[in-house]
Amino acid sequence: MQQEKNGLNVSVRSFLTAIIVIAVLMVLTFVLACVIPGGEYVRVLDASGNLVIDAGAEFHAVEGGLPFWKWLLSPILVLGADGGGMVAAILVFLLVIGGVFNSLEVRGLMKYMLSRLIHRFGQARYQLMAVLVFFFMAMGAFIGSFEECVPLVPLVVALAIGLGWDAETGLGMSLLACGCGFASGVCNPFTVGVAQELAGLPMFSGMWLRAVSFVIIYTLLILFLRGHAKKLDRVRGEQVLSNDFVQDASMDRGLICFGSIVGAGLILVLCSGFITALQDYTMIIVALMFLLAGIVACLISGMKGKELAVSFGKGMTAILPAVLLILMASSIKYTLTEAKVLDTLLHTAVEAVSGQPRWVIILCIYLIVLVMNFFVSSGSAKAFLLMPLIVPMAQLFDIPAQLCVMAFAFGDGFSNVFYPTNAALLIALGLADMSYGRWVKFSWKFQLPNLIVTSLLLLFGLAVGYA
Repeated sequence: MQQEKNGLNVSVRSFLTAIIVIAVLMVLTFVLACVIPGGEYVRVLDASGNLVIDAGAEFHAVEGGLPFWKWLLSPILVLGADGGGMVAAILVFLLVIGGVFNSLEVRGLMKYMLSRLIHRFGQARYQLMAVLVFFFMAMGAFIGSFEECVPLVPLVVALAIGLGWDAETGLGMSLLACGCGFASGVCNPFTVGVAQELAGLPMFSGMWLRAVSFVIIYTLLILFLRGHAKKLDRVRGEQVLSNDFVQDASMDRGLICFGSIVGAGLILVLCSGFITALQDYTMIIVALMFLLAGIVACLISGMKGKELAVSFGKGMTAILPAVLLILMASSIKYTLTEAKVLDTLLHTAVEAVSGQPRWVIILCIYLIVLVMNFFVSSGSAKAFLLMPLIVPMAQLFDIPAQLCVMAFAFGDGFSNVFYPTNAALLIALGLADMSYGRWVKFSWKFQLPNLIVTSLLLLFGLAVGYA
């Protein structure tokens, strides 16, 4: 079992590994910006007022490049660029979560809650695994939650360790499951919803194959996680979990308050799936939910106001290294956009697949989205960038637009929990005290068969004329 941490901190080892990886990527991105010629697509406003690529206009060359000083300051300049507001919101969200969880840890509520859960479900832990994986996949698939689930990751990781497994299992049951659900996109408003709107399809139409994909991916993930957990059981031996839980009335009151407020917030997040006015505020809702829940739970359970303020401040300070990682990761897209080479990369990829057989083209669309997700992690932003090009190209080869949407959802979602340029992954790995290299070593064993399965699903959709 891992050594218990004092409060919520970003692991120094995880931070150093991630910062080296991202620094190398930043350098490579600057090299690309210097050697790739600049180019742009013409963009127009669609019926909803969104800026999209004009599929009828030609790609044209422009002067590219980026001054060295601008690249050097890109982690700061990104805050003032297009999409900088979302980056700033993620940073504030992260600081709030850091403060709240450190306060819960200092008060002892996290340890008490985990002891209670282990006491209750310790003898049915594989059933609990199945339920948790379904919950997180459903959060991603039906309401498009991903970053919003990050606050729950350290809880699930600690629970997995308490149940005799490891941090990898906890991340698999939470973050990986959420990414898989997000990718299946049954009713995901941020990928499938936006992409279908841009493709001229009814919102959430063609749900049957995405629902089948959800079931298949859920089964694959459960088999993967159970296999990993069973392997741990064989190595360590079946553990008899401790039953020395002692009930505490003040702690119970704190947990009831915490659970009630978090539950009310999750209901609001669930409502965002069909109340579009809430969709732009889900991250704010989750941040406020955890802030209020954490403060009330700590005070109700007996924590003094001064102690709460000090622990909250220390939690925010401890999470600051992750802020630097997110700014550096966000600067990669900023560099390519400012150097006018992002459209050039996209144009090159689209030109390369033209003239190929239909089955090759649909797999290449999947690949294009996978590659672009490395540079543009936002699903909605990527939809506005790619769909106006992908759909007309696919229709020339009699490939249904609905299948293009599915390929887009697959390409966007799964790599969110693999690429080091994704802010949510960096945050989760830091909170779980796991290096990026260790995560890759664990998760590729799922990602590779999942890539094969999802590719086969796209080919099946093509064969049956999925529309």
